[in-house]
Amino acid sequence: MATSPITSGFSGDETDNLPRTAESPVELKPRAGTSVADRFFRALTLAFALFIIVLTLFIAFELYKNSLLSIEKFGWRFLRGTTWDPVFQNFGALPFLYGTLVTSLIALMIASPVGLGVAIFLSELAPRWLSDPIAFMVELLAAIPSVLYGLIGVFVLVPVMRNLGATYGVGMLTAGILLAVMIIPFITSISREVLMAVPQAQREAALSLGATQWEMVWMAVLPYARSGIAGSIFLALARALGETMAVTMVIGNRPEIKFSLFEPGYTMAAVIANEFTEATYDLYIHALVEVGLFLFAVTIIVNALARLLILKMANVAEVRE
Repeated sequence: MATSPITSGFSGDETDNLPRTAESPVELKPRAGTSVADRFFRALTLAFALFIIVLTLFIAFELYKNSLLSIEKFGWRFLRGTTWDPVFQNFGALPFLYGTLVTSLIALMIASPVGLGVAIFLSELAPRWLSDPIAFMVELLAAIPSVLYGLIGVFVLVPVMRNLGATYGVGMLTAGILLAVMIIPFITSISREVLMAVPQAQREAALSLGATQWEMVWMAVLPYARSGIAGSIFLALARALGETMAVTMVIGNRPEIKFSLFEPGYTMAAVIANEFTEATYDLYIHALVEVGLFLFAVTIIVNALARLLILKMANVAEVRE
C-alpha cells in the first residue's frame, strides 16, 4: 500500500498528532484537568443568562400582583375606557395608550429620516476631521438628562408651537417633536456604526460598475445594513414609548382623546409620574400600576415585532444573495 507523502516517515503514533482532513474530522476535546473549570464556567454564564429571564418575569409578576384590584373591578374595560376620574373611582386607560402611541409615532416619523441622513453623512460623505467631532456631539446629546430636554421644550418649543397655532403651545405634536430630538442620537449613532461595518468591497463593486456616490449608498450600502438600521429605529421607538419627564412637561397632561395634534394629551408614563404620589386609596394605586403593566406589555410587544422584522429582513437578504 502506497504511503501518503504527508505521512511518510512518521510512525502511527506520530501521525495521530497531525491535522486531520475534511474526510476524517478530528474531535476536539478540552485539555485534561479543565473539565471542572469548564463546567463551572458554563453553569455561571447560564445562571447570568437565566437571571435576565427571571428578572423580566419578576417585574411582570409584581406589576400584575399590584394591579389586581383594578383588573378584577374593570377587566378589559380598563383598556378601552376613556374616563379617568379618581374622585368617583372610575378609571380607563385608553387616553394614555392613545397619547403614548401618537407621540411616539410622530417622533419616529421625524427622527428616522433625519437620524439616518446624519448617519449616512458621517459614515459615507464627511471627512474624518469633521465626522469624529459630530459623532462625539451626537453621543453627547444622547447622554443629556430628559428633564433638561423638558426645560428646553418649555422655554423654546412651546412658544414656537403657540405661534404656529397651538392654543397653549403644549400638546401631542409638541411632545412628539421633542421626543424626535431625543431619539435622533440613538438612530444616528447606531446606524453610523452599522454603515461603517459594511465591507468596503460593497462600495468598490458599485463604483467600479459606474455608480455615482448616491447610487452606491442607495443600492449597495443601505440594503446591506438595513437590518441594523431597522434595529436602531425600533430601539429608538422603545425609548420614546417609555419617556416620562420631558413628555410630561410639554404634552399638557389632559386624559382626553383628541384628533388634533395641537390639543393636549397624556401618556402612560406621564400619568404614573404625575399621580402616583397623589394616589390616596388602594384602587387608585392599582389602576396606576395597571397602566404600568400595559406600558410594559407594549414595550415587550414592540421589541418582539422589531426582532421578528429584523430576522425576516435578514432571511430575505440571504435568499437574494
